[in-house]
Amino acid sequence: MFKELLANEFVVPLTIGFVFGIMCRIHLLRTDYRQYPTYPHGKIIHVSLGVIASALGALAVPALLKENYTAVTFLTVAAQQFRDVRNMERTTLTEIDKLELVPRGGPYIEGIAMVFEGRNYMVIFTSLVAATATILFNWWGGIIAGVIALVISRKLRSGKTLSLIADTSPAEVRVDGKDLYVGDIYIMNVGLEDAQKVIREHGVGFILTPKDANAKVTIAHPGQRQAILHDVATQLGVYTDTGEPSLTPLVKRDLQSGRLGVFLLPQEKDAERGKAVIDAVPILESVFRMPQKTKLVKKEM
Repeated sequence: MFKELLANEFVVPLTIGFVFGIMCRIHLLRTDYRQYPTYPHGKIIHVSLGVIASALGALAVPALLKENYTAVTFLTVAAQQFRDVRNMERTTLTEIDKLELVPRGGPYIEGIAMVFEGRNYMVIFTSLVAATATILFNWWGGIIAGVIALVISRKLRSGKTLSLIADTSPAEVRVDGKDLYVGDIYIMNVGLEDAQKVIREHGVGFILTPKDANAKVTIAHPGQRQAILHDVATQLGVYTDTGEPSLTPLVKRDLQSGRLGVFLLPQEKDAERGKAVIDAVPILESVFRMPQKTKLVKKEM
């Protein structure tokens, strides 16, 4: 029976497609500064879903060639399951966010959930390409196509960052009376002397200057601002506790210029590292705006 299985013309394409699909999911799965997915249980869930996705991608073309159209309909079932993955991630991260000192915010959570759904489709794409190339060009063609698909998936793993749309520069944090400023941008009123002392000792400020009109609208979104605060707090720590509104990191906007004043209280007071973290904050897909691309139609009078 084992010899009969090896004699099947689709064994090699299925195997190569399946293996490259799993390799793609493992390659895309990483626990970074966001500390999600957790190790090991979160990874087990996503690797298991990746195995299912790679099997579906590898089976699609052989099923069509065998005129087994019923098997192909399972792709639609898989799409529904992966949408449920997105809902699962959204629910999990929302519950976690309730107890964060500096929460991610809804748009950031939605972006992470979208990524986890999309990566399963990348796995299907990789296994489908590898299996198809194996059928058309033999095993070496499948391996070459699989490697190319892995490279493409790596390129699509990371999106754009704030450094592409805004310039970040350190700025002085000063307390003028009871008013807190980052550079010339007003942040908030700080009445407690103890809080003012902490701010003078640990406060770090940055000013984000948008590069164009699109960037000005994008960084003005509260969700994008919250993502900046969360990433910095995650990587540099935050010198605050629950019930301390005077020690809460904030981002405020200069309404005239569109610049952002970022006030931080990191555990590690390092302006250079803070600038690097802000530059690497992802641009959230759900808040990205491009008003310059809008075509205004002028009515003839």
